[in-house]
Amino acid sequence: MTIETVDFTEVRPGEMTGTAVQRREDRHLLTGDARYTDDIQYPRMGYLALLGSQYAHARIESIDVTDAEAHSDVIAVYTHDDLLESGLDGTMPAAELDAEDLQEDDDSGEEMSVERPLLADDRVRYQGQPVAAVVAEQRYAAFDALDAIDVEYERLDAAPQLDDAVSSDAPPIHDSVPGNVAFEWDTGDREGTEELFSQAAHTVSLDPSNNRVIPTAIEPRAAVAQYRPSDDKLTVELSSQNPHAVQDRLATVLGLPRHRITVRVPDVGGGFGAKLQPYAGHLLTAWCSMRLERPIKWQARRTDDFQSMVHARRQETHVEAALDASGHILALRGEIDADLGGYPTVGGVGIPKGTAGMLCGAYDVDVGHVSVRGVITNTAPISAYRGAGRPEAAYIIERLASTCARELGMDPVEFRRRNFVPPESFPVETALKMNYDSGDYGKTLDRALEIVDYDEFRERQERARDDGRYLGIGFSSYVEICGGSAGSIESGQMRVNADGQVVVHTGTQDTGQGHETTYAQIVSDQLGVDYDAIEIVEGDTDKVTEGGGTAGSRSLPMAGNAIRKASRRIEEKARTIAAHRLEAAEADIEFSEGEFHVQGAPDYGITFRDVSADAYNPRNLPDDVDPGLEASVYFEPDGSTAPFGTHVAVVEVDPESGEVSFQRYVAVDDVGPQINPKLVEGQIVGGIVQGIGQALYEDGHYDANGNLATSSLQDYAIPKAIDVPDIESDSTVTPSPNNALGVKGVGEAGTIGSMPAVVNAVIDALEPLGVDTLDMPLTNERVWSAVETAADR
Repeated sequence: MTIETVDFTEVRPGEMTGTAVQRREDRHLLTGDARYTDDIQYPRMGYLALLGSQYAHARIESIDVTDAEAHSDVIAVYTHDDLLESGLDGTMPAAELDAEDLQEDDDSGEEMSVERPLLADDRVRYQGQPVAAVVAEQRYAAFDALDAIDVEYERLDAAPQLDDAVSSDAPPIHDSVPGNVAFEWDTGDREGTEELFSQAAHTVSLDPSNNRVIPTAIEPRAAVAQYRPSDDKLTVELSSQNPHAVQDRLATVLGLPRHRITVRVPDVGGGFGAKLQPYAGHLLTAWCSMRLERPIKWQARRTDDFQSMVHARRQETHVEAALDASGHILALRGEIDADLGGYPTVGGVGIPKGTAGMLCGAYDVDVGHVSVRGVITNTAPISAYRGAGRPEAAYIIERLASTCARELGMDPVEFRRRNFVPPESFPVETALKMNYDSGDYGKTLDRALEIVDYDEFRERQERARDDGRYLGIGFSSYVEICGGSAGSIESGQMRVNADGQVVVHTGTQDTGQGHETTYAQIVSDQLGVDYDAIEIVEGDTDKVTEGGGTAGSRSLPMAGNAIRKASRRIEEKARTIAAHRLEAAEADIEFSEGEFHVQGAPDYGITFRDVSADAYNPRNLPDDVDPGLEASVYFEPDGSTAPFGTHVAVVEVDPESGEVSFQRYVAVDDVGPQINPKLVEGQIVGGIVQGIGQALYEDGHYDANGNLATSSLQDYAIPKAIDVPDIESDSTVTPSPNNALGVKGVGEAGTIGSMPAVVNAVIDALEPLGVDTLDMPLTNERVWSAVETAADR
């Protein structure tokens, strides 16, 4: 399905929803007018650079900064001791940890704590961990001075792999974490699961591995801070997904009240979860600006991002399915070892729990039990990356579904169809305690089969095998949970000026999704105003007082509904003003296409723009109505949303080289009603590309000493344009009952659906050669080795 964009001038207010209006964000991005953090320049600006540890695990014996301080253009050099002497406690905020999830110390009965220093104290726990900071007059002078810092290390044994870290002779990475296991957690019904396994006609097991991926946004991390001592005011501009979270962390670290800290986000060159939290570089930029009373800029280099930005995904899983004689899933059980890296973060702790909870996938499982173990390793901390736990879960359950079908001699399509949660069951709580709002999983599967012409492909696959060619088809009927949850809120403030122009403030943050376009479409339809008369404001804590940022595909379900709610409040007051002007009862006033009119008299009315003017003229207002036309609301959903879909990958594999090439890729997704179908398609396609990257190319690899072997784009492969197939995108529509717009999140769906589809396709292609399992990334060497190993059996 090809979706053509439409110029907004061709669309009337009231017809915006569901129309592929051209993105309003693109003009300044494509014409050189974009303003990223590194474009920001101020007089007297100093430049911050951070020295990362060369070792993965070591004790710091001493740090000598004398030569660095004497270096040309150097303004200051700081270590952990300098932070302490200034009055800071020298650690990242406690919010980095989820203390309730940490194990209790068996001896004391108290919760363990893991402090994360801004600059390393007496020990480093992953390569690249910040050890010292330099501020210089010029950027490259700061980098040069890093080389002059002399750090004496006592190297310690490192445990960069999960197996290393939990072995009996593993080095203790944190003294407060015995055995390097930070937490153990489970969900589901253990006894009920074991009972059904004992009664099962078949059991199928799988040991899938989720490889480590390293976020590689176009724009590395960056920040510019300005402190004004005359009024104790700090302004920080940075590349971020959540300015209000940054404001909170700055207030905690620096001891400033929130109202004295302004966080602004300029254009952002990609986030994908890795820019949710502020890093040491962001916080130190602000601290240096306050200490030196001058603007300070930090711009991480690509290698810095590879080594010290969060990584993601790394999990080892054992999962089993209990099946009855007809192939229905009775029960699931699993064990997940999740890599937390050198320091546990909120994301690192929460993500594997989300993986465990989502392991039922789209299937009607009677009972299940999954345990999770969070393991500290000598690697970069693990946190959120596009999908944050749901891609890991989809990979596990969709690999298991295809494995079950293969072991039963059943078609993988039939196995899925037989086990789907039936549409009449929604809303449903799964056996692993996750709530799905609505769904009809068979619809997306049927549509995908129709597009790919499944029966014809199977015939073509047989003919190709006769000719010595190996084609494969892989399915992924995924479901995810996203879009906020009951108890979470998002802000929406709206002001209509006297000239009818509408200004909207909300607490999400656009990092490429097209918020200005989508939100303006909602307002245009709700108030009947012209699309180009609407301004959207995000990314400024002075203008937007509260906000949850952009993550977990929450923007449209949360902010979109907040904006809708604010529009309704505006309409209510405008109706009152219109009734006064028309000398009619408010109940008799109707509103459509930007005009209020008396019921039954469509020619007797007043435009929304005229009402806007009246709102600021007290002589035209009822006595009990204050001037102005503004609304400030907070939206809380009734629950989360559960987008779903079926992705199908068709590949050809050359067993002699291990090369995997795409023939087709079909994605049929259901994200509820689509405000802008072209933006939905863009999010789906972008997510698929990232999923293909993890499936075939990406692998953050540490050697035995904890050295990151993939610390640049020369070593860490991401998909190129020539590697990506033409993606055929289609959709079905199943509204969510948990918000008034009925929308579901879309930003992560493509990543979640793609990884298992690709891997299942390669295994399907190689089935005649005896290959029945493979794990990501499916590099040429790994695929070739699997073929050779199967041939030797």
